[in-house]
Amino acid sequence: MKVYQSADVRNLAVVGHSHCGKTTLVAAMLYTAGVTPKQTRVDEGSTITDWEEEEVARQMSLSIGVAYGEWAGKKVNILDTPGFNMFVHEAKAAMIPAESVLVVVDGVHAVEVMTERVWAYAEEFELPRVIVVNRMDRDRADAQRSIEALRNAFGRHLVPVMLPIGQEKGLKGVVDLVRMKAYQYDLGGNGKGREVPIPADVADAAKAGHEAIVELVAEGNDELMQEFFDKGTIPDEHLLPGLREAIVAHRLFPIMFASGLGNVGTDKILDFITEFAPAPVERPPVHDTPLAPGEPEEHHISDAESLTLQAFKTVNDPFTGRITLFKVFSGVLKTDASVQNYTRSTAEKFSHLSVMQGKSLNAVTELHAGDIGAVAKLKVTLTGDTLGDKAHPVAYPVVKLPEPAITFAIEPKTRADEDKLANGLHKLMEEDMMVRFFRDEQTKEFLIAGTGQQHIEVIVSKLKKRYHTEVVLKAPKVPYRETIRGKADAHGRHKKQTGGHGQFGDCKIKMEPLPRGGGFEFVNDIFGGSIPRNFIPAVEKGIVEAAARGHLAGFPVVDYRVILYDGSYHDVDSNELSFKVAGRLAFRKAMEQAKPSLLEPVMKVEITIPDEFAGAIMGDLNSRRGRIQGMDNKAGNTVVKAEVPMAEMLTYGADLTAMTQGRGSFQMEMDHYDFVPALQAEKVIAHSKAERGELVEVED
Repeated sequence: MKVYQSADVRNLAVVGHSHCGKTTLVAAMLYTAGVTPKQTRVDEGSTITDWEEEEVARQMSLSIGVAYGEWAGKKVNILDTPGFNMFVHEAKAAMIPAESVLVVVDGVHAVEVMTERVWAYAEEFELPRVIVVNRMDRDRADAQRSIEALRNAFGRHLVPVMLPIGQEKGLKGVVDLVRMKAYQYDLGGNGKGREVPIPADVADAAKAGHEAIVELVAEGNDELMQEFFDKGTIPDEHLLPGLREAIVAHRLFPIMFASGLGNVGTDKILDFITEFAPAPVERPPVHDTPLAPGEPEEHHISDAESLTLQAFKTVNDPFTGRITLFKVFSGVLKTDASVQNYTRSTAEKFSHLSVMQGKSLNAVTELHAGDIGAVAKLKVTLTGDTLGDKAHPVAYPVVKLPEPAITFAIEPKTRADEDKLANGLHKLMEEDMMVRFFRDEQTKEFLIAGTGQQHIEVIVSKLKKRYHTEVVLKAPKVPYRETIRGKADAHGRHKKQTGGHGQFGDCKIKMEPLPRGGGFEFVNDIFGGSIPRNFIPAVEKGIVEAAARGHLAGFPVVDYRVILYDGSYHDVDSNELSFKVAGRLAFRKAMEQAKPSLLEPVMKVEITIPDEFAGAIMGDLNSRRGRIQGMDNKAGNTVVKAEVPMAEMLTYGADLTAMTQGRGSFQMEMDHYDFVPALQAEKVIAHSKAERGELVEVED
């Protein structure tokens, strides 16, 4: 395998809304670059970057797929990412190793919900963006409408550097507006265009497009602006470096046109990326997170600096084991090198250094700064870890991901599945940072959390196919709480006489509510020794144990204060157990007086939907007892912020998909607890008592 210098590497994250043809476009680029003998297809399950069994079955990308090809003497590393909202966090992770982003949009739909999301990710990472309007051979694909939609969404600095020749099924080729040359293709051909004269029907549009590029390039450069005023244009020898500088500096975002399935324009995309996208050495310095007190340091992507690298993806292959994908940020990594994992303070041996072509590992002797590699069977390294030279420890920042939006209770089907469940899930959690697996201490259920129902279904399917573990998913129990609204004064007395020593404990308590989040407060207000000091902790323990079992429906009692103010004891019969029981009795009596109430978790929800669905979504939120907190409008999409009880959000992912034709997305996090309305509280209490086998009073 050829070794490439840093200046000859281009790292490209391919992002966009789901079903805009990203994987098909990548497949066409790889075929054009000679990586595959024929063009691979998603519907045939043959693409290099969608190789997992689950991706092939669903015909959609579920995680980052890595491939590479050589074009014009440069190595182009391509990171193909999912566009479906439940897996779009993978697109964010792919921007760690990338120096530029290829934003793919559909020629019919143009800017969609996830287009906005991935554009925001690229802005967060301060990466140059190239836009490709794909699927231009589709019915109703429209270049001008797409340009207008893109400019309305992202600003006037988006400018076409290419125009399509022909439209829909009549797509024949493209015009390069930078060099003013036209290229014709065979639809479904080898992706390499033949130079032809610019057709008369697009000549005027091409001339106007070239002038628009010249003006935008001149805008940010005083020398070029002066040349533009003097000559009325900018010659190619100055325009090309000026265009590159404008793209790298995020002053200009080029728009290109292509058909992935028809393999039209892919050679021009590769030409553009190798000529105008930045090499890793041109990336601004990376700032580390200090491992010791001090200011963050700058690290340049350079062979001359000490070795540092960061793992950005983990894949668990059933045959190879754990495969770690990483980017070399500085220095040169050689095969069989011993590298220190700074995050986990452990040395790792990089045996059989490789580069990844889909699911294949191709051996390489060394990787230079800026290149992307893979290595199998590292002992402890996980996604986000920083590794490098033991003498110069650093830690690069990890990608910040949102909290999971949905949680399910998970149960193994059989005892054999129970033994394999934890191991399989932990391997899947290594691959996907958005999966959580934990036990709810209150409900005693094992819970699995993810970005949405389909995300969880994919995890369950992988468990079955890859780890032969079958599970059952259930809606999780809502972690309700109980509290009090009033004050109470109660007397707990435990007296038991048997042969020999008896039991005697006697206490008087006052109970009062605390503000939300107040927890539990115990106040010892005993004077005169009515209860010996050594028995007072037993009273508190009895109260805490009783509160954990609840009063109304078996949920823990929170946000209350207990004041122990009086009691009595017996010199012989009193002991810790007696006062513990007395505390429990006093608590139960106090709860009866103190207006016990049910609390439910309320989620902070942010929903992003196309404008036309805003009315329906707000009506639906009101029916779920939601409180609208505000609305924003972002380029044809409405962002609704609301507070909604968790009990009403358990199936929201599937409902939102149905209401918005799959174009809506949401995220939520726990915000606070609030009182449950009386009608709902009665149902929750009745259901809880039925589950515990208690008698439920039913009115005639």
